[in-house]
Amino acid sequence: MPRTATGESSIARAVRIFATFTPDDVSLQVSEIARRTNLHIATASRLIAELTAHGLLERGPNREVRVGVKMWELASRASPTLSLRNAAMPYLEDMHAVVGQHAQLGILDGLDVLFIERLSARDAIVNYSRIAGRLPLHISSSGHVLLANGPLELQEHILSRPLQRYTDRTITTPEELRAALDDTRRRGYALLPGHVHPHATGVAVPVRNAFNEVVAALSLIVPNDGRAEAHVQLLMAAARGVTRALSDPRYTCR
Repeated sequence: MPRTATGESSIARAVRIFATFTPDDVSLQVSEIARRTNLHIATASRLIAELTAHGLLERGPNREVRVGVKMWELASRASPTLSLRNAAMPYLEDMHAVVGQHAQLGILDGLDVLFIERLSARDAIVNYSRIAGRLPLHISSSGHVLLANGPLELQEHILSRPLQRYTDRTITTPEELRAALDDTRRRGYALLPGHVHPHATGVAVPVRNAFNEVVAALSLIVPNDGRAEAHVQLLMAAARGVTRALSDPRYTCR
């Protein structure tokens, strides 16, 4: 594959271009993409034109650039996250119907929770997560579930890093986080009132595959009124249902 004088491949530069898009920045001008990728504007423009020709990017009415439908199609064909989402969707819908707040599904990706599905209601409590959005592991109930059941090396890495504060309730010391992860493992769920937003509580449980590996977290984001723990049994029943669904040959999550 073609490489630049610095040894970087065209594919690596294309990946950098795709990485400039975020849930808040779904379309960008070429100049902004060049700035964010540290590519010469002529190089960025050429790569964008090639990716657009293949449908991986597309142009808007004002020549802004956005991710193309072809990219979505390719990513959806055989993605393990899509299989997990499909297995979980009926249970997310049931929880959402019962609780009337946010029901969501998150997976571990690097140092974050990546949310692959979220169902919301018009009058639901504030929630910072979104589909294809990320939150740090230490602040969210889903993150605590995934981290508590994740590799020891990952836990120690997170514990050694600065822990960003979002509210007065956010855990920001390694001692507090270690104790919270111990509680999550002991109880089998995470309950974090006001850790991301003062008015919201997150409660989450692990989702396991047929090999008893934790592959995701199911969570509800509800008002911070002291009643979130009442939803734990609903979440646990939903997680068991997803585990059963993952044993179906249509779904693979290993």
